[in-house]
Amino acid sequence: QVQLVESGGGLVQAGGSLRLSCAASGRISTYAMGWFRQAPGKEREFAAAISWSGDSTTYADSVKGRFTISRDNAKNTVYLQINSLKPEDTAVYYCAAGRGYSTSSYYRYDYRYENWGQGTQVTVSS
Repeated sequence: QVQLVESGGGLVQAGGSLRLSCAASGRISTYAMGWFRQAPGKEREFAAAISWSGDSTTYADSVKGRFTISRDNAKNTVYLQINSLKPEDTAVYYCAAGRGYSTSSYYRYDYRYENWGQGTQVTVSS
């Protein structure tokens, strides 16, 4: 089990960028990592996932080309670089860790994850 703490959210204008971080309390080298988001009044949705080694990444179609997930296993930290922000990106962003060595596409689903952070709010103004 690892505890996850997200940071880096905030209020930003449309077209801007943010870099979210997710710091883990323990080693994440045996976990795939993912980012999900939940907009007001909507269900939580998948945004991005990265395999345990970092050599495989998967993105939701809605964020492809604008979001980049990366990880630093030495620092036990995962990042989500968000560019060209849109008002519809407004949501609480959650980091998650799922045990295993499958390719990142396996981790598109929230039930693949055992550990979740508390979330960080991203608000995009138009």
